Amino acid sequence: MPHYRKLIGTKCYLSPPSPEDAELWANWDNDLEVAIPLGDEAYLSLSLESEQNHLAEDLRLQRPIFSIVDLANDQVIGRCVLFAIDQLNRRAMLGIVIGEKSYWSRGYGQDALRLLLDYGFNLLNLNAVSLGVFTFNERAIQAYRKVGFRDVGLQRQARIIAGRKYDVLLMDILA
Repeated sequence: MPHYRKLIGTKCYLSPPSPEDAELWANWDNDLEVAIPLGDEAYLSLSLESEQNHLAEDLRLQRPIFSIVDLANDQVIGRCVLFAIDQLNRRAMLGIVIGEKSYWSRGYGQDALRLLLDYGFNLLNLNAVSLGVFTFNERAIQAYRKVGFRDVGLQRQARIIAGRKYDVLLMDILA
């Protein structure tokens, strides 16, 4: 199934996901190097069938979830989503992963973030978007700050991984 250039950046574009993307997502969610910084994905056993079911449900409910696709070669490299959308207060949470490790630290995450925020602020009419990120995930924190997110709080010792306690940095950005 093709990908559609719904939101186009300088390095990537955001496309509604295709059902075939579930296999990539399952690979990423079962790669601990990718999954541990995400949170719950690292603790779950995510089969291809469960990813297909989750994706089918997201598509059926028309949730704002996108595949991140390299503009140069149409390769799916990640996914991003707005969730916990509060229409009354015009707020949402953001999640993003660049699952293809060869694309890490190359600006694709920042480009995708800008596209998703533009979508949230200008098409969904949101006023604020927030996220939580483990403090050990310095690459992500740097990307969030570069696109304008600000620190708003800290959940101390929010996650214990292999006996080590990690804080979660809470960040947000306003329209």
